[in-house]
Amino acid sequence: MIRRKPIEDDDESPDRWLVSYADFITLLFAFFVVMYAISSVNQSKYNDLTSSMGSAFSGVSPSETEGHIKNRPGTKNKIKGQQSSLIKPLPLSHLYSEKLRRERESMTNMGIDLSNALAPLINEGKVRVAQNNRGIRIDIHDSLLFSPGSAELAATASSIMNEIAALIKENQRLIQVEGHTDNSPIHNATFFSNWELSAVRASSVVRMLSDAGITDNRLSALGFGSAQPVSDNDTPLGRSRNRRVSIMVLYESPNQDDAALEITPQKTGKP
Repeated sequence: MIRRKPIEDDDESPDRWLVSYADFITLLFAFFVVMYAISSVNQSKYNDLTSSMGSAFSGVSPSETEGHIKNRPGTKNKIKGQQSSLIKPLPLSHLYSEKLRRERESMTNMGIDLSNALAPLINEGKVRVAQNNRGIRIDIHDSLLFSPGSAELAATASSIMNEIAALIKENQRLIQVEGHTDNSPIHNATFFSNWELSAVRASSVVRMLSDAGITDNRLSALGFGSAQPVSDNDTPLGRSRNRRVSIMVLYESPNQDDAALEITPQKTGKP
């Protein structure tokens, strides 16, 4: 039997790997060139985008930033009246900001009406009207409402409370009444401490506001005792300022849903 002579492979060049290596380097270079080309930023478009995003989330009209845009190089020949923003403000955020503005303006007007109506007492330092991030706060000196150490409303309290109730009755916002005392301790058969005294005083004012026609679902009472002073308790004048009842007309309304997440028992892995 004739045996086939094995085919001898041609000798390969020992430097053939350089061809593949060169191809790889060329492709890698081309890849980085493409990446660099697509990553270059058009500064003009970038500025337009950032301006548009800012106006969309802040609710600021694009026309308010038009002067700044016109001062940029290359924008002098823009057509007059051309919209400078690529993205219009979000309708929901704009409506929400407008709603908050109207609510704050309404509360401010109510505060002005209260201040005008209570001007004589404000000038005497017996009443203070202020607006904060929670709403309108009316601080009433305890001497206008109660006898010392008592939670029974004085006869003179009805006139001032009816005047306040008439101005806040139609607002339809939550009303939180807070009782405050100085740091002088009290302990008798009626009140064990300043906590009880402040809470019962707040409840007495709530009852009078309810009798004046304010719906019960708007009212709440809190007693803070001496925990939230507005002045120094080391002087008689400071203690006098701390003995007060505060009526807070809040921005929140009774029909506002309080979103809550229920927390269920979890296994801790402990025996």
